[in-house]
Amino acid sequence: MSGTPGRAGADGRVVVLAEGRARCLYSGAAWSVGSAQGPADRGRLGTRSWGGAELDGTDLWDLASVTKPIVGLVVMALAERGALSLDGTVGELLPRYRHTDKAGLTVTALLSHTSGMPGRVPMYRTHPTRDSLLAALGSLPLRSAPGTRVEYSSQGFVLLGLIAEQAGGRGLDALLSELVCAPLGLKDLRFGTAPADRHRAVATETCPWRGRTVAGEVHDENAVVLGGIAGHAGLFSTLADTERLAVCLAGGARELLRPETYALMTAPHTDGLNLRRALAWQGQDPTGSPVGPSFGPDSYGHTGFTGTSLWIDPATARYAVLLTNRVHPTREGDGITGLRREFHSVTD
Repeated sequence: MSGTPGRAGADGRVVVLAEGRARCLYSGAAWSVGSAQGPADRGRLGTRSWGGAELDGTDLWDLASVTKPIVGLVVMALAERGALSLDGTVGELLPRYRHTDKAGLTVTALLSHTSGMPGRVPMYRTHPTRDSLLAALGSLPLRSAPGTRVEYSSQGFVLLGLIAEQAGGRGLDALLSELVCAPLGLKDLRFGTAPADRHRAVATETCPWRGRTVAGEVHDENAVVLGGIAGHAGLFSTLADTERLAVCLAGGARELLRPETYALMTAPHTDGLNLRRALAWQGQDPTGSPVGPSFGPDSYGHTGFTGTSLWIDPATARYAVLLTNRVHPTREGDGITGLRREFHSVTD
């Protein structure tokens, strides 16, 4: 991306995202920017796949790792209700890991990626069933002592999903529906897609492992082995539902959590370490932000491997949602990094 200064408003966003499509970074994009008062600009362009149907606003996007902070909201809601403690440990909450080196890891350490759990590990290659993959989690060696550094870990969020289910007494999908979707009236934020809705799904990768182009099924292979419902990936959503969630978060998430709970969740928890993290949220790290400097130093959000992002600036109550399928038809290439920053730099 050129990074040309001076682009402004809705037209500027369209130009940025149309250029990205022209460069074949994705077949389609949808976006919404606004504040706690509601959206100021939203739009879509392109198609659900290369050569496929045009986006029509009912499109279902694979949120990828934007799943993590949404599962974090579930965990924080359970903690608020006394179902679990943020100081609780894996050994206390998940008996199957009681005799592993994961036993002493706290919920807070998992949420802040300071547990020492390794980052992205393609466990699906050697553990093709849910039971074998979950058993293997206990044997993954820690890469650092807990609390000493930030290492982004999908494996840690797999454990968080299990903790939420154990503490909540039901599946993660049911907890999501009760604690996030119902209070906000969300109809399309869910794990996976129903067969009748698959035609609405935006395509992701032509996956060598599966031998086909994926649409309506979670892109993340570890999540596939886990049945599509996991703490680290698996959520699909429309732009409208993601926008509604973003408006709620920009207003302090009052429909979901008490103000003090959400303040705790979004405050920096890794000061003095190598990266800035809140609980389940990325922060504006001085070494480089996924969205560039246009969002303030206290802003937070999350990105997803499929080309998605959700970002909140509490100082201005602003939000930005960007949904793309940048892994279609291949995950190769990193052009989305610069494009995402340019998109967020457009001013109103």
